[in-house]
Amino acid sequence: MRFTSTLVMLMLLLYAGNVRAQDDWDDVLDSESLVDDDGGTDDQESLFEILSDFIENPIDINNATPEELEQLPFLTAQDIEGISEYIYRYGPMKSVGELSMIESIDARKRNLLSHFIFFANPQKQPIPSLSTILHYGHHKLMATMKVPFYKRKGDDGTYLGDALRHNLRYNFNYGDKVRIGLVGAKAAGEPFFKSPNSMGYDFYSFYARIQRLGILDDLIVGRYRVRFGAGLVINNDFTMGKIGQLTAAGKLQNHVGVHSSTNSSRYLQGVVTTLRLSNTLSFTPFVSYRYFDATLNNDGSISSIPKSVYHRTETELKKKNNTSETTLGGHLSWRYRHFRAGATFVNTTLDRSLQPSQTIVYRRYYPSGRSFTNASIDYAYVGARLMLGGETAIDKNGALATLNTLSYRFSERLSTMILQRFYSKKYQSIQAQSFSEGGGVQNESGIYAGVTWKPLRRVTVTAYTDLAYFPWPKYQASLTSHAWDNLVMIEYASGKWKYNVRYRLKLRERDNADKSELVFSNDHRLRCFVEYKQTKWSDRLVCDFAYHYYKVRSRGWMLSNQFNISLMKWAKINASVGYFHTDDYNTRIYCYEKSVLYSFNIPAYYGEGIRYSLLLQASPSKSLSLYARLSTTNYFDRSTISSGNQEISGSSQTDLELQAVYKF
Repeated sequence: MRFTSTLVMLMLLLYAGNVRAQDDWDDVLDSESLVDDDGGTDDQESLFEILSDFIENPIDINNATPEELEQLPFLTAQDIEGISEYIYRYGPMKSVGELSMIESIDARKRNLLSHFIFFANPQKQPIPSLSTILHYGHHKLMATMKVPFYKRKGDDGTYLGDALRHNLRYNFNYGDKVRIGLVGAKAAGEPFFKSPNSMGYDFYSFYARIQRLGILDDLIVGRYRVRFGAGLVINNDFTMGKIGQLTAAGKLQNHVGVHSSTNSSRYLQGVVTTLRLSNTLSFTPFVSYRYFDATLNNDGSISSIPKSVYHRTETELKKKNNTSETTLGGHLSWRYRHFRAGATFVNTTLDRSLQPSQTIVYRRYYPSGRSFTNASIDYAYVGARLMLGGETAIDKNGALATLNTLSYRFSERLSTMILQRFYSKKYQSIQAQSFSEGGGVQNESGIYAGVTWKPLRRVTVTAYTDLAYFPWPKYQASLTSHAWDNLVMIEYASGKWKYNVRYRLKLRERDNADKSELVFSNDHRLRCFVEYKQTKWSDRLVCDFAYHYYKVRSRGWMLSNQFNISLMKWAKINASVGYFHTDDYNTRIYCYEKSVLYSFNIPAYYGEGIRYSLLLQASPSKSLSLYARLSTTNYFDRSTISSGNQEISGSSQTDLELQAVYKF
């Protein structure tokens, strides 16, 4: 108890004497909650990498297509419509200040948008020669390494490689017309420049992109991602959380992008192109062929497709690229004034049959077979205040999935949104990813309603409620079940101060002890933070509380402090410290930490312990940037960390991340 009191006093002293620097763009993940903060790390990492990519390759807002602007998750369809209309009426924008002329874009969005755009005159330029591209193009080389100061059980010989994790990224770009990139990555424990990775890294990703060359609006060769409509047929990007859906007002997204990530599972490989057939019509065909890892049954069919892919042991290596996938598809898009419409077709064929075990009831309708065909239409009306949109999809067996949204902005202070979805229990698409409570586009119906209200100039209230129904049994629910998710967030911002309180209640029906009936699992989450910003430094004090009840009751809390200091124009320090105390894993608490470029870090804390993190950034020249991050977690309630090959003998875990970025 004495230790806890001392730590609380230390944090309050740090808060009183410290600072907050400029509003860094990556705070969007934490402050705006564009993705859920309850463990959806795949979506969070994808969003972080996409936004990181836009920081390095910003959008020319005066030449941007609506599809490009749609990739910025905090912009609504009305925001994009307003930008396009303003440029059409008044000519190219010259500064961020002109964005204030667009009614739907408030000061927070303008500040955030300024990190991802630049302003150029929309002049038609001749197709550049190869010599011009090579002479005026820009190169960037980025090397990142993570060094553990501990030994895992697998490091004693089970893992085939060393304990270092590192990756290398190369990028070449010529304005917004040409971009070429190469990514190589190795996870801790994977071999490097030795069998079976004689070519160095375990994972490589290559891409080449050409844009805005006449009718050829976009062309990507190599590894890429696509998303059309609401993602009911195909979406390799990310799905926003429930607050994020409200922020974006349920907009649809039709776009393609390069796969510049170290993620070795969420991408396509081949060719995708967007042809601008007219001012209102475009067509995006794509073809992909790639290998991936799969867990096989004894007869050689596929039992499951894992999301996390590692090749550290002989067993993991046996799964490497043991299955191939061929994907063909296309999207036809039509835009005219306030109206949007599109049609998507995708066929995916596997060289092995997908045959998950269906002896367990909740797996009865899991996707199975070798070929998966899906088609959909998407539609939208975008007015100054009203937005109606959605997508309706069908699979090869006639099963349906549909998602529809309605948003209305009554005034600058009040906007609402309603989202309805129905995913048949028989609907199957292995490329789909969309808004859901159950984690997939299958076996779910639901209605979501949200509101953003500014009762006072400095006060913003955000709230949503989401009721979901699962007609077929799910994991830990042997009968038809329901889930109910609710959130209320109040924020007060005045000058250099910001106060935020967020409460979330999540109810979900699960089996009782003897599986004779369903009972509710109750999950309560409360987060409060106070933030102070100055020109050179900033500070944020965060309190998290959790209460969970399902068969047993458990509680947890965490107090953390994050502060930033800009020592000079070329050097910054970010530090954080946090104490956590939870009864079990059900009351785990997620806390976002700043990290090196392209590295997203939001670990889960449970048990009792203290967390420290220190990030140093330095740019000694315009061409060179250096980063170093040291982080430690000390547990007070255990003598070992993790389990299996990942087990660490000890109660402390310390990592050092180093990164160098060179531009030439």
